[in-house]
Amino acid sequence: MKSQRLLSNAEIASFCSQTAMILNAGITPYEGMSILMQDTKDEKGKALVNTIIESLGQGETFYKALGATDVFPDYVLHMVELGEQSGNLDNVMQSLAAYYEHEDMIADSIRSAVRYPLIMIGMMLLVIYVLLTKVLPIFNQVFEQLGSEMSGVSASLLNLGNTLNRYGIVILAVIVVVFIVYFLGFKTRKGKAFTTNFLNEFALTKGFYEKVAAGRFASGLAMTIASGLDTYSSLDLVSVIVEHKKTKEKIAVCKSCIEEGLNLSEALEKADIFSSLYSRMVAVGFRTGSIDQVMGKIAEDYEKDTEKKLSEIIATLEPTLVIILSVIVGLILLSVILPLMGIMTSIG
Repeated sequence: MKSQRLLSNAEIASFCSQTAMILNAGITPYEGMSILMQDTKDEKGKALVNTIIESLGQGETFYKALGATDVFPDYVLHMVELGEQSGNLDNVMQSLAAYYEHEDMIADSIRSAVRYPLIMIGMMLLVIYVLLTKVLPIFNQVFEQLGSEMSGVSASLLNLGNTLNRYGIVILAVIVVVFIVYFLGFKTRKGKAFTTNFLNEFALTKGFYEKVAAGRFASGLAMTIASGLDTYSSLDLVSVIVEHKKTKEKIAVCKSCIEEGLNLSEALEKADIFSSLYSRMVAVGFRTGSIDQVMGKIAEDYEKDTEKKLSEIIATLEPTLVIILSVIVGLILLSVILPLMGIMTSIG
């Protein structure tokens, strides 16, 4: 089954969690997938599991069987390959389940936080639409009764309102199609990459996504090191899940520093991935043999920072939208009321 639609974080977490329980029970991947097939109800899920079973039945590894579905991220595939090579597949699947549960929580937080601003933007557009298509024509009738007509900005806005009235259904259909294309595109690799790159560079969300990238880096590094991978290979693998361009560049610098003989904490500080405090925590983690736990703690700290940054973005965005709406409505009304007051004064 070939598909461009990637599984969601929640779907990956569920699959990895069930697979981990099956493997922990001593059941082989082939038998385990057969059990999952019996428990799966929806047709898409059955097709996915069936593709895995067919690949395993042909003697392929579990890693290649997952790759044949074309719905798992590269990071999952790399980690599964690592788990098979090290004989630690059950622990790797459990770690992946925990990681993607965390990713799903972050995504839910972002969706919940942006819901209100999106509603505000929708209300702004609705108010402006009503003003242009319903209110301005009434003012135009007043002007005509006074023996005058709208001019300048007010006339342009009236023409815009008439155009919206005339082609309103077509414009609405185009907007709906654009949204559908966007949301469908977001489910694909290219669409998701395009949206992510935009948000990484957008001024209002840039700082937030830098913290998200650092948190993902710490979380991924904790998982790979706990899975028995060496430091350099861990960095190489974690760079796959970090979609932030600048963070990828920093990881490359960090790898170069390690090749030059620096330890991980020194490389992290020189590459400016972590602050001096976090780099020292990593150094302590190496000396005490608890580097994965330290990375997990750093990931938790970044999660708190991202929640705080998200709250700051929303706190800035909400009044900004209200101000923009007020200014636009005020300008539209003033463009009509001021000329009308001039006419009334001349009549008086």
